[in-house]
Amino acid sequence: MFRRTRLLALLTSTPLLVLVLVGGMLGAARPAIGQQGFDHLPVFWDVVRLTLGAYVEPPDVDRLMDGAMRGLTDGLDAASSYLTPEEVRAFDAGTPLPPADTGITVTKQYYLRVVGLRDDSPAARAGIRSGDFIRAIDDVPTRDMSVHAGTRMLAGAPGSSVTLLVIRSNAAEPRPIVVTREVASTERVSSRRLPGGEAYVRIDSFGDGVVDQLRQAIGSLGAAADAGLIIDIRNTADGPLDHGIDAARLFVDAGGRLAARQGREGAPEPVTADQGDGVFTMPVVLLVSNGTGGAAELFAAALADNGRATLVGMPTAGIAGEQTLVRLPDDHGLLLTTARWVRADDTPIHGQGLRPDVLVEVPIVPFDEEPPATDAVLERAVTILSTRKS
Repeated sequence: MFRRTRLLALLTSTPLLVLVLVGGMLGAARPAIGQQGFDHLPVFWDVVRLTLGAYVEPPDVDRLMDGAMRGLTDGLDAASSYLTPEEVRAFDAGTPLPPADTGITVTKQYYLRVVGLRDDSPAARAGIRSGDFIRAIDDVPTRDMSVHAGTRMLAGAPGSSVTLLVIRSNAAEPRPIVVTREVASTERVSSRRLPGGEAYVRIDSFGDGVVDQLRQAIGSLGAAADAGLIIDIRNTADGPLDHGIDAARLFVDAGGRLAARQGREGAPEPVTADQGDGVFTMPVVLLVSNGTGGAAELFAAALADNGRATLVGMPTAGIAGEQTLVRLPDDHGLLLTTARWVRADDTPIHGQGLRPDVLVEVPIVPFDEEPPATDAVLERAVTILSTRKS
């Protein structure tokens, strides 16, 4: 009897403690949540009491508690998550990821969902596409898995393999796909001239060195780039957010607002271009997709908001927030989005994404089929660039 009373106290007090901790960190939690938010706590108490007292067998309290906390963060956004003690310790230690990965950047949408996908990565060669859902990693379900945990599971030693159970919206059944991990190339940017002579640059990642590589790639195209440039950031979603802002400096003149960071309270904190920025002045067309996220979105928003680029393709992923670890009792934690980046008109990028100026629908390719031979988004961009030149 004493054990059950103690468990009831733990289960009912912990949600209150979470609200107090989060409120203390973010400031003025009660006015923001409103009285209605606290009115749900008696309902939670009833659910716990009835579950412990009337369920057909004594429930696993730890599992019940984990489910309650995961449910709390699932209602926020894809990046916010409840962390187990093991995940908190890894987060605290700053333990680097293993050297090899699959080439996938994931977000959370019930299961883990593939957003970014590096070109010629192990996952891309295995047939995985942006927009696929990963139902399990090595038989571990992703339903209750955070993005943080999933990213660590996808990494590993060079040459090691991982089995992903993949769901694609036009397939009747999930498909197991084995991916062999590789060390990613440090080449972030490639360039070429299209058959019509147009200058084309592909940014595969906003990892380290992307700004210098982008500058060199554009310079290598010479007069073709001077007349206009197509930059492809489809399915690009990895790299620190500030790398996207730094890359935008190449195109935006001094004084132009590149981005702004919005916290819970106060006005957005703008980041503007400096003297010496804006070295490239040619017309730009940016190719974007549902897999364009993070640093790539900040890059695209900066160019679009300053009239430096036309966005062509599909709406972007809406991943442009900053997360903070809130510590809970017994070494658990909440990874909460505590700031987000916004556009020039203060419209959030995080959670909303960017809508292209020119929408081009892209079909979902079934398993075992190759993508269409023609690239409709690129063809539309060539037409737009030709019009701007004339």
